[in-house]
Amino acid sequence: MFGSLRRALCAVAAGILLPLAGAGVQPAGAAEPGAGGRTVRAAEAGAGYWHTSGRQILDAAGQSVRIAGINWFGFETGNNVVHGLWSRDYKSMIDQMRSLGYNTIRIPFSDDIFKSSTVPNSIDFSGGKNADLQGLGSLGVLDRIVAYAGQSGLKVVLDRHRPDAGGQSALWYTAAVPESTWIANLKALAARYKGQDTVVGIDLHNEPHDPACWGCGDTARDWRLAAQRAGNAVLSVNPDLLIFVEGVQTFNGVSGWWGGNLMGVAQYPVQLDVPGRLVYSAHDYATSVAQQSWFSDPTFPANMPGIWDKYWGYIFKQNIAPVWVGEFGTTLRSTTDQKWLAALVDYLRPTSTYGSDSFHWTFWSWNPNSGDTGGILKDDWSTVDTVKDGYLTSIKAPGFPTGGGGDPDPDPGTASCAATYTVTSDWGGGFNAEVKVTNTGTTLVNSWKVTWTWPTTRQITSMWNATYTQSGQTVTAANATHNGTIGAGGSTTFGFGGTPGGGSTPTATCTAT
Repeated sequence: MFGSLRRALCAVAAGILLPLAGAGVQPAGAAEPGAGGRTVRAAEAGAGYWHTSGRQILDAAGQSVRIAGINWFGFETGNNVVHGLWSRDYKSMIDQMRSLGYNTIRIPFSDDIFKSSTVPNSIDFSGGKNADLQGLGSLGVLDRIVAYAGQSGLKVVLDRHRPDAGGQSALWYTAAVPESTWIANLKALAARYKGQDTVVGIDLHNEPHDPACWGCGDTARDWRLAAQRAGNAVLSVNPDLLIFVEGVQTFNGVSGWWGGNLMGVAQYPVQLDVPGRLVYSAHDYATSVAQQSWFSDPTFPANMPGIWDKYWGYIFKQNIAPVWVGEFGTTLRSTTDQKWLAALVDYLRPTSTYGSDSFHWTFWSWNPNSGDTGGILKDDWSTVDTVKDGYLTSIKAPGFPTGGGGDPDPDPGTASCAATYTVTSDWGGGFNAEVKVTNTGTTLVNSWKVTWTWPTTRQITSMWNATYTQSGQTVTAANATHNGTIGAGGSTTFGFGGTPGGGSTPTATCTAT
């Protein structure tokens, strides 16, 4: 979402309509004549991992597919899990999405979900709801959602929405969450879901905006260069994923929505090491989010196709790459917003007319608790806003083959860790120590154990943030329920007291799963 903004942005609109290029592109799912004039239909589109060709996204068999989905947010907030589970079972939510004709879920998250201290909250387990989520961390819950979505014929795009739950950041990094952590966590996700083709790709960072630039060459601000670094890092772990790259706010002095300005692609395209993996993503909103100059243009809404062409539509129309409108939404309370949504739906080219040779989209949002836009669901988290949903009917698309969820408890590779034992205080009759456990691998650590042997007689008297067993002078400490999960490059600590003091510091070894 467009941060927590309530301010208008100055934008310069162009009214130039670009011609539709790529005349040789054919819509997907079309019947082909077989022997003797019989009609032969292709297998159901969407199976396997996806790749791109020109402006289209193709499945593993080369059939064109179309993302027509919904945003379900919450993992990026202090709840550390998708919202609404305080009211309903997650499976019933996904079933309802599918029944309404949405075929993809965009799931925002923050880097907080990789921290060992993060625990999902506000989940209702009464009456059997969400029973299989009990005791799971945020990533464990995400595993379950991905698995059930795949079993239901929905695909998932994971969206790195924020560095932490505190709020949106202009750049892809902050002082607390450096670029190295951002990339390490993206790689951990890519490894976690490797082999699970329900997760078709990763949206690298939500809504870069000023001072982020595109093509300026400043590595601290140039989002295009950062997207290349992160995208190539993800593909080095899982080369089958799509890489979704949003725009910025301002290019060459022309400003628009956060993440919605892709004007720089024409001059400075993103270049990835693996071909056929790049999808550009734009965001577009109505006046319920912020006022823009084009809404007050006397030709509105007839001026809107020219606006969209200028900022991002040309990429699709010139057959440069697929374009995914990752967020768009409105409360629909004003006439302006109603006209805007009708115009945008028309611009996105109805599926019934063009098949999969169209723009891709995920509407913001499923959640009714989006302050700027509301959601497809009403405030009871069950009733559908049929008016809002009805606007999207003509651009919805078929679902995908079921059963692609894979193992809900994936093993993305060999987990590894290291332990550092430090005496923090020693008064002769006793001592305190701290052990730091660090994830030394590229995949997620779900649980860990640390073992050491004292050379002389010692006894643990208490331990915190871990459980332990002691046999003679050998101690084995295992993670507590809240700190077993450690993201790649991350760490956690536990401490203990013992008696007597003195003696040498032992070497601790760590094992991880």
